[in-house]
Amino acid sequence: MEVEMKIRGLMMDPVSNMPIVLLKDVGSDTVLPIWVGVYEANAIALEIEKVNTPRPMTHDLIKNVLTGLDALVHKVVVSELKDDTFYAVIWLEREGQVVSIDSRPSDALALALRVDCPIFVEDEVLKNSKQAANSVPAVTSEELRKWLEDLGDDDLGKYKM
Repeated sequence: MEVEMKIRGLMMDPVSNMPIVLLKDVGSDTVLPIWVGVYEANAIALEIEKVNTPRPMTHDLIKNVLTGLDALVHKVVVSELKDDTFYAVIWLEREGQVVSIDSRPSDALALALRVDCPIFVEDEVLKNSKQAANSVPAVTSEELRKWLEDLGDDDLGKYKM
C-alpha cells in the first residue's frame, strides 16, 4: 500500500552535516527523513523556493524532455529501503503506455516538485524505516523521531547551500 506524502522541508543533519528531506504523511503526523546529497538537496531547494536559474538545471531538463516527448509523470514512489538505502520509482505515461523508471529518491522528489505530481512512500518502507530507527539506541532514535515530528514551520526556515 502506498502512503501519500508531501515534502515538509529540508534541513541539515547536525551529526553528519548532510541534507535531509523531510516527507510528511498527508493523513497523519508520520515523518520520513531521507538523507540526500548536497547537489540533490540544492535542486529540491531551488524548486521549493521557486528560484529561477538562467539556464535549465538537470531536473528542469528532464521535465523539458518529458514535456517534449508528451510524457506525463503520474507519480513518484519511494518504493524500497534496502541496506540503509532508499529506492524510488518514477511512474510516467506516454502514448498510453505506462512506464516505471528506477530513480534515486532525491531525483524523483526534485522531478515531482517540477511536474507537480503526487509523492508516495510504500507502507513497507515506512515500517522498515521505523524498525531501522529502533535498532539504534532507543534514546537517540526516539528523540530524533520526536524532534522531527514536532518541527514547526519556523523551525525549518529557508534551506541555504
